[in-house]
Amino acid sequence: MSSVFTRIINGELPGRFVYRDEQVVAFLTIEPLAYGHTLVVPVEEVDKWTDLSPELWGHLNAVAQRVGQAIISEFDCQRAGYIIAGFDVPHTHIHVFPTNQMSDYDFRNAMAMDATDPTAMDEAAEKLRRALDQSRTA
Repeated sequence: MSSVFTRIINGELPGRFVYRDEQVVAFLTIEPLAYGHTLVVPVEEVDKWTDLSPELWGHLNAVAQRVGQAIISEFDCQRAGYIIAGFDVPHTHIHVFPTNQMSDYDFRNAMAMDATDPTAMDEAAEKLRRALDQSRTA
């Protein structure tokens, strides 16, 4: 059975995409630590990041770095947080999010899916698409 991320990538489930190429996609998470919280995901469904090919791992991180740079410029934050957790969905993904302090890394502070403002989520996605020049992924 496909992971929820594969289903999003394939268009079976909705997603707010901000980046897409043949190997990697990036879309907003539905339970963000802050607006702009993005998941950077390989198209290939691989559970553990340690099982990715070195080439795909390098490309995934290059995209995560670009997303992080866009987050810093668009969300007026000091840094872009970067986390690999990997227990919630068995498909490699990197969390990249706006942050100003270490306490921002606590997933217990994530917004519930039904507590996010859809307009704020759409605006965050549009800011990142524009910064990443990915308007075609909308």
